[in-house]
Amino acid sequence: MWPLAGLVLLVAIVFPFVRILGSLWVLGLLQLGWRSRTLVPVFRMTEILRPWAMTEVYLLGLIVAWVKLRDLATLHLDVALFAFIIFILTMIWAGSALHSHEVWDRIAPQVRARRDGAASSRSYLACHGCGQLVQNAGLPVAAHAHRLACPRCRSALHERKPESLARAWALLIAAAILYIPANLYPVMKLTSLGQTEPDTIISGVKAMIVVGMWPIALLVFFASITVPVLKIIGLAYLLLSVQRRSSYRRRDRTKMYRVIESVGRWSMVDIFMISILVALVNLGTIATFEPGIGAVAFASVVVLTMFAAMAFDPRLIWDAGDHGHDDAAFHKISRR
Repeated sequence: MWPLAGLVLLVAIVFPFVRILGSLWVLGLLQLGWRSRTLVPVFRMTEILRPWAMTEVYLLGLIVAWVKLRDLATLHLDVALFAFIIFILTMIWAGSALHSHEVWDRIAPQVRARRDGAASSRSYLACHGCGQLVQNAGLPVAAHAHRLACPRCRSALHERKPESLARAWALLIAAAILYIPANLYPVMKLTSLGQTEPDTIISGVKAMIVVGMWPIALLVFFASITVPVLKIIGLAYLLLSVQRRSSYRRRDRTKMYRVIESVGRWSMVDIFMISILVALVNLGTIATFEPGIGAVAFASVVVLTMFAAMAFDPRLIWDAGDHGHDDAAFHKISRR
């Protein structure tokens, strides 16, 4: 199961470690007042890896695995677990205290919007990498956007993400197709005393309910079943509403997208739980946990839906309707 091993290695160990080193490097150089060419690419990399560093999700998977193993064996919690919990709390605290826009302004100040009446929301491009607002000199965006680069982080500038709808639909359809084998095939197999019992996501939830583990059962049901389904349905609704150029409740749909974008990573709980059980329980003929093919399909669903949410451009929601209202809001913001 090397795909699962590689995924767990990246999102639980490598990406969090790289983010810590990158953040220390950037913040340390800024604190000392040193300028380096590495500031922009390193901080941009740490921002890209933010949703993929899943240490707190791994801790939740560890708790679920501990609950499932309580009746099978006697477990002793070691000091590394408490260090891991303190580490996660510290990272959450640091993340809430650090504002990426402030760091980007320290690296290079934000270009201010013009205050005259000629400015329009269509006269500026927002960088996808650092949020820099760049004036496009009033020229048609389609004519030259592919040649523009952000003056701060050197990312390519686009009025909207290229082929946003097509890429989001392709990723979403692939995730919806893989969601079927993810639930039909076993995600885990328990071999005990020569007998093998396959365990799907649904059967695992039912087993925890039978033994009275209601909180953990509800947690797994929400993270592994409810969240993926709602995410697929929600993204499909957003894509269809944009294609129909609907102007209905645009603010609420934007909030809906932000929720979908942020909760999708928590579906990795089951994958982390499986990786922990496989590592802990290998007692030969007495008891052995093995990952099933359903785990690979389910991990693919989680990754594909995350990529689909990233491919979707929420600004497309606001392209439908009265642009004059949007330009008036832009003037109000630029005068502040």
